[in-house]
Amino acid sequence: MEEIAFTMQLKPGNLAEYERRHNEIWPELTEALQAAGIYDYSIYVDSASGTLFAVQKRTPGHTADELPTLPIMQKWWAYMADLMETNPDNSPVVKPLERLFYQA
Repeated sequence: MEEIAFTMQLKPGNLAEYERRHNEIWPELTEALQAAGIYDYSIYVDSASGTLFAVQKRTPGHTADELPTLPIMQKWWAYMADLMETNPDNSPVVKPLERLFYQA
């Protein structure tokens, strides 16, 4: 199992819409994430700053690095681009985080 964490940034005033869209996540996107080996994915928010904190757990041999090539992923990014900081291809600006502590 691999676990990664990263941050993303919402544009001001978009928290409620971001949450609404994720509450209605497309089944095709959920299927693509699962097929890529992502079996546990949480996103937290610091509502004061709009910083999103995400954690993904991935199976050994996952194919998550191939997700950006999928049309469903590109469609989701375009759908979400008006709410958050994005790269030119509409993918969210992601800042990887390094684990400093772990207690099992």
